[in-house]
Amino acid sequence: MNISLSSYIKSNFYWSSTFVLQVHSDVLLIVQAAPPAGVWSYRHHLPRKRLIATLAVSRRTENMTWVLEGAAMPASLLWAVDVYGRIYSLSTSGQQWEQCHDAQLEFKRVAATQQCCWAIACDNTIYLNLYPSDLPVRCKEETYENQRWNPVDGFSERLLPSDRWQWSDVTGLQHQPLDSFRLPSNSWEWEGDWYIDENFEGEPTEKSGWTYAIDFPAYYTKDKKWNSCVRRRRWLRYRRYRAMDTWVKIPSQQTTLPDPFSDISCGAWEISEESMGHLSLWAVSLQGKVWFREGIYYQNPEGSSWEEIPPPGEVVQISCGPGDLVWAVMWEGQLIVREGISRVCPRGTSWTVVESPSPDVGAIHVAVGTSVVWVVTKDNKVWFRRGVNSYNPCGSGWMNMVGEMIMINVGLNDQVWGISCDDRAVYFRQGVTSSELSGKTWKLISVPRDQDRAHSSASTNSTQSAGCFFSGEVRAQSAVSDVESDTQNVSIDEAICLVTSASPESIVDASLDQSTDTPKPCIPKVTSDSFISELVSDREPLKSTETDVGSAALAVLVDEIKSPSVGVSPDPQWSNVELEEARAQQVQAGAMQDSADTCSLSSVATYTLAMEDLYGADEHPLWAWVSGGGCSVDSHSQLNWFNCSVNTSLVLPVQSMSLSVTSAQMSSWRRQIFEQLSERTKREMDNFKHYEQAIEQAVWVKKGSMQWWRDWKPYRWIDVNFALEQFSGPEGTKDGILFIYYNFYEEKKYIHAFINEVTILVPVLNDSKHTFAIYTPERTKQRWPIRLAAATEQEMHDWLALLSLSCCHSRGIHGPPSKQAIWSITCKGDVFVSEPSSSLEAMPYPTPCDQMFWRQIGGHLRVVECNSAGIVWGIGYDHTAWVYTGGYGGSFLQGLASSTDNICMQTDIKSVYIYENQRWNPVTGYTSRGLPTDRYMWSDASGLHECTKTNTKAPSPQWTWVSDWAIDYSVSGGTDREGWQYATDFPALYSGHKTMKDFVRRRRWARKCKLTTTGPWQEVPPILLSDVTILPCPAQSSVDVVPLWAISNKGDVLCRLEVTTLTPAGSSWLHVGTDQPFKSISIGAASQVWAIAKDGSAFYRGSVTPQSPAGDCWYHIPSPAKQKLKQVSVGRTSVYTVDENGNLWFRVGVTPTYPQGSFWEHISNNVRKVSVGPLDQVWIIADKVQGSRSLSCGTVCHRLGVQPMAPKGQSWDYGIGGGWDHITVRGNSIEPPRICLASCTESSASVPNSHLPV
Repeated sequence: MNISLSSYIKSNFYWSSTFVLQVHSDVLLIVQAAPPAGVWSYRHHLPRKRLIATLAVSRRTENMTWVLEGAAMPASLLWAVDVYGRIYSLSTSGQQWEQCHDAQLEFKRVAATQQCCWAIACDNTIYLNLYPSDLPVRCKEETYENQRWNPVDGFSERLLPSDRWQWSDVTGLQHQPLDSFRLPSNSWEWEGDWYIDENFEGEPTEKSGWTYAIDFPAYYTKDKKWNSCVRRRRWLRYRRYRAMDTWVKIPSQQTTLPDPFSDISCGAWEISEESMGHLSLWAVSLQGKVWFREGIYYQNPEGSSWEEIPPPGEVVQISCGPGDLVWAVMWEGQLIVREGISRVCPRGTSWTVVESPSPDVGAIHVAVGTSVVWVVTKDNKVWFRRGVNSYNPCGSGWMNMVGEMIMINVGLNDQVWGISCDDRAVYFRQGVTSSELSGKTWKLISVPRDQDRAHSSASTNSTQSAGCFFSGEVRAQSAVSDVESDTQNVSIDEAICLVTSASPESIVDASLDQSTDTPKPCIPKVTSDSFISELVSDREPLKSTETDVGSAALAVLVDEIKSPSVGVSPDPQWSNVELEEARAQQVQAGAMQDSADTCSLSSVATYTLAMEDLYGADEHPLWAWVSGGGCSVDSHSQLNWFNCSVNTSLVLPVQSMSLSVTSAQMSSWRRQIFEQLSERTKREMDNFKHYEQAIEQAVWVKKGSMQWWRDWKPYRWIDVNFALEQFSGPEGTKDGILFIYYNFYEEKKYIHAFINEVTILVPVLNDSKHTFAIYTPERTKQRWPIRLAAATEQEMHDWLALLSLSCCHSRGIHGPPSKQAIWSITCKGDVFVSEPSSSLEAMPYPTPCDQMFWRQIGGHLRVVECNSAGIVWGIGYDHTAWVYTGGYGGSFLQGLASSTDNICMQTDIKSVYIYENQRWNPVTGYTSRGLPTDRYMWSDASGLHECTKTNTKAPSPQWTWVSDWAIDYSVSGGTDREGWQYATDFPALYSGHKTMKDFVRRRRWARKCKLTTTGPWQEVPPILLSDVTILPCPAQSSVDVVPLWAISNKGDVLCRLEVTTLTPAGSSWLHVGTDQPFKSISIGAASQVWAIAKDGSAFYRGSVTPQSPAGDCWYHIPSPAKQKLKQVSVGRTSVYTVDENGNLWFRVGVTPTYPQGSFWEHISNNVRKVSVGPLDQVWIIADKVQGSRSLSCGTVCHRLGVQPMAPKGQSWDYGIGGGWDHITVRGNSIEPPRICLASCTESSASVPNSHLPV
């Protein structure tokens, strides 16, 4: 089997599949692992440097595997075009320009977003490049088959003349037979054939999928009745976008073609608040016309058609911002602004002319952002427009800026890039913030291109730059890349040469010996070791021990790959490999090397450099265009764009020659010094053991002034003195007492609490005060904690950090949470953990919940899930996925209360909602004048509190506003074109359609706020998630790869690959096909996967095994009668769900042979969330729990009496709360102690339902 490794991988590599190079005797095979049944794999052209390789040695039957897999493309890129029409991208975490290769195209314009990139080629046509992702782009096509009943034939295709079409859309007005559906372009493909939808409003229908009604149109039901005269069923078919990570020509219109394009701009993704937000694409033709691309959204990235927008004159350039700003430059140098742009009318209504900044010099270029406008005039002067916003898109005045540019582009967060007219270099505007939109200064982006690094390698001696000894002649080393190349002459034998000659100890770029003579097309004896080193280092940081293992693995590979045409030296780790047969093949194909790929840092050394670079070795590139529409940069971003020199020819030799002290030697020295210091400290301390202790007990007191929420009526804040008294005993134990001193009728009194009795310190959500609460077991039962308010945020954080550290010391808790810890989240987003005891689940006397101690872990999340292997994932309010790094602390927990490493920066964004309410009257229609008994005309969701745009503040002082108030159209029940929902009265069920009985209406306004903090969490880009679940491993489990399932914010079901204890973040996603979007998912200890769809129906995934981690198909499980489920949790054998009305249900009859179960049984009400652990323990977040003074919402509750013979339990034990929003006990696999009592052996015949008190 002799095929080209490069061409095979390039044409057959799937993003979610795996390729294995196997050695059987003398044959080297490339095998694609078959994806699991029911799972779609998606083809991607992997960009260079996005390839990860690992070497795994298997001694079974002489097999050695080399697994290659794809990694996601960076989500934040800066795009640019040079004067030769080549497109480059620069990552926010990178240090070089990566060329985007397409040998057939040259571009002149590029417009980027966070999901895709648009460009104009030199043939004046528009191309689209959709970024690669593990989440596919799928579109559902549907049509309805309609039938009518008649006495002769029964239900048949014979319809009345007044009826709808036999095959139609949901309204029946459009004729849609199955054969009328066509793919929009060649970039799409069908996933399968048409099939019948057997799900109706969350309930399964009969096998044929029919729903019945009296007539068309009417209300349909799944049950056939005596008066059902018509019926219909829905047919579904999915199509998938397959042209990911490649430039695709936008299909032309079927009618008249628009003029050739000269400029393009993409934006307006912030107008729509929907998850499937639309994009606006504006283009300018060579004749000065303006065109708008219709129908661009997530499921239709190419758009549908072009629409001409007549301008007041000839336009030469246009710019569209992320919001509703669109500016253009006319031929005469004037500027025009598009007004009336909204979600309903994204193309706008009219143009307004704005004069050029300079009366004598016209404008040639304009760039707009969210609230900024930058202009370049014909004399290359840069101007900034003041006072630009959504309400005043024209702005108020011009301000001249320093610098001369030929073009400018505004990206995310109103960050600015420009190309200088002097050196054609890209500059970044530093200091741009929300308070200073114009920035401070221009800074040169001085990073090399990939060709520049190749040239710099060529200027050094290969034996010096490699940092190691090669025992052969160095003939020629190519800087041309590897498996991504278009050249078709890399054989499998050459791949063997690549692996065997690569040294795992060197991470230095390959050098290039290039002479004036024509290079001889042959395979060099010495190949670059940087390729393998780079791939392995991307997978896992190299250590001294891992280097030896990698060398041994390569040696084993060389021993096992033996062929008569391959010469292997006795030392395979440093051997030179010369393939005569492959050399002859490359000599014959030397003429075909002109289009060799030249865009990687890796050097495979199997090609000669035939295509000459258009720039010299010491020349920087000349840029023609730059686009930062998809580049996420803010004032806190750490960029590596300004530390590199474009000419690296002098840097690399110095680095190569300074390898006398390796990292392994440095690590050994540090370890030796540390051991010597530890021995010396121990030896010196032993000399003083016979001395008595000078101080047997120490006392520390910290005092301060705060406000306290008084315990008696009238409840109000009063000024108090707060004191913490700490003391330590002779054994080193520490404890303390809290004192709160207050005045009661001029009499000084105090209340106190022992530190060892404090169960939790929790910040309280308050928009005006910096408050926190102190709980003890007694106050937990009363639902009435000690509430204190500090004068400043810093003072509150100082007290919280001190009190938290004191509580941990008194209980002997140090370091990160254990693998068995219970995790929870408050409604404020704070993360807490509790270390469970072995008696927590003991029967019949478990540890009460109110005595559990909770400590705060840094970070801000909405959902957290864990297992007993120590793998913890979280999801923020903005649906960003985070993985636990193993640290503790962060945020305000500093010093001894926080770890020194594994603490990362974390941001979160959430929306604040208010409602505008109106009532109808016969004279004026809908107005803001309501009845005296009505709710506030501006209120919260309940209508009990007045919330206007001016008096509504961020959730707490830690949050800052990042947007203005905007109408929210993504409300449950739908809205009309203006965002209104209608109902008969307040409160009632709202809908987006007005009827004659609707006398009130409301619409929701949203405003985004942002929180920046730190914690032991690392982001897992780029797919946004709404739910996640991890296999709850038993305590003695030895699972290597832990199954992890998730649901994206768009409802797609995903399965994470290669999640282990060493790599908890995994590698990539597998998409699991579904017929509808999902909202909740859970996997049990036996790999049973349950999920809840957005319509409230339940599903079970069949045949999920370690060999088939994604299973094969979904089984529809009927929901409880007249209930829509919203959340599911699966334990070892138990399945619990929560419906939208707060009812908790248990699935009866679940067995290994019948995992779907039999029916649902009601357990309790007033439940918000449920979590089932690996031992089938049940914990919930309950609402309306009775306290001493009021009902408490968001209380942690534990189900008592759960046993194998009684999995439903008996009663509830109330713990911490309220204000809690999420809990997970899926990591607690500690077996409780077994106590044999006579009363415990009796089992009840039936367990009555347990209801939470209302």
